[in-house]
Amino acid sequence: MLITPTEIRQKAERKYWAYLRAWLTNVPFFPLNIPFRKVKASDDYRTIKTGMEILLRGSKSQQGFGYQVDLQPRSMRQYGTQSLPVSISFETESDYLKLIQKQREVAIFKKNVSLIRANLPQLATWLTDSPKQVIHQAEVWPDLLTVCHYFLQNPRPNLYLRELPIPVHTKFIEEHVGILRELLTEILPPDTINLAETMFEKRFGLRYDEALIRLQVLDNELVKQYSFISSDISLPLSQFSQLNLSQHRFIITENKMNFLTLPAMPHSFGLWGGGFRVKLLKTVPWLTNCPILYWGDLDAQGFQILSQLRGYFPQTESIMMDRATFERFQPFVVSGTPSKVERLAHLTVDEHAMFSHLSSHNLRLEQERIQHGYVVEQFANLALSG
Repeated sequence: MLITPTEIRQKAERKYWAYLRAWLTNVPFFPLNIPFRKVKASDDYRTIKTGMEILLRGSKSQQGFGYQVDLQPRSMRQYGTQSLPVSISFETESDYLKLIQKQREVAIFKKNVSLIRANLPQLATWLTDSPKQVIHQAEVWPDLLTVCHYFLQNPRPNLYLRELPIPVHTKFIEEHVGILRELLTEILPPDTINLAETMFEKRFGLRYDEALIRLQVLDNELVKQYSFISSDISLPLSQFSQLNLSQHRFIITENKMNFLTLPAMPHSFGLWGGGFRVKLLKTVPWLTNCPILYWGDLDAQGFQILSQLRGYFPQTESIMMDRATFERFQPFVVSGTPSKVERLAHLTVDEHAMFSHLSSHNLRLEQERIQHGYVVEQFANLALSG
């Protein structure tokens, strides 16, 4: 079977991005040859004849644009010499673009490329590698360039996105962070970019809605010492990192109500971990020097969190996550959440034995089911021993 006009168009469309790259780099692209299966002398000529009629009907000679079919005489069995296609090609850019219906798109593309080159010549390499992005962002290039110029003049501005004094609508950057991340990474000095960060705000030195760390000051003397306005404090992670309370003990709980009802203890702070949110704490360097206690649910996930926290801070000890506590409150044990984890790297032998028991039997003793009197007693014993 001969190639059809539809198949020629499909092959031409697959060459589109290569064409744009060639145009960007001034590499000749036309004539563009379209590969096809050549007619064999053994082929059925009646089928070939029908295919030839369809092929020529869609060609430039009939349509005035599109692909050119070059014919040469060939000897066919039983049918003598016939004119058959030896090449199919697009001779000009105009022929090619009109057939694949990309004339308007390419006109806008070329206009935007000229705009980008005139305003940000630093993007020359990026342009060659990213013609798709030039096309996909066709309607917003003036605003994208405006944002880029602002960051060139004001690297790491330490403002929220909505505060940036850029004449674009207030949600423009939020809606275009993907392309802006590419552009700014390409044009900004490397020392103004935090390449380890994928979040746009962190990468380019902007303020953002930080996670809050919630503390309970468990010693009234510490409230006075640090001039805290309350014993219950919530503050952004970056501010918490600057406090440096390294000479004091931290008791981290998984459950909020248990955090709120921690008893008074000298030289101590309560910290609401919020489950696996404890990963936020790994960025706080001075916690490596603090005594840390972790109190979580007696279930597979509670021990996973404990192991995770101890991976950041090896000095972490557990409290009320032992066999004695589990057996004391056995009537309150319920079914847990199944876990496929079998080994945890940062547990003691006893903790891992407890983890394995809970995981294999899918059991859970939630920490809020432990009687408050028992909690007060355990922390009182801790204070006496420590």
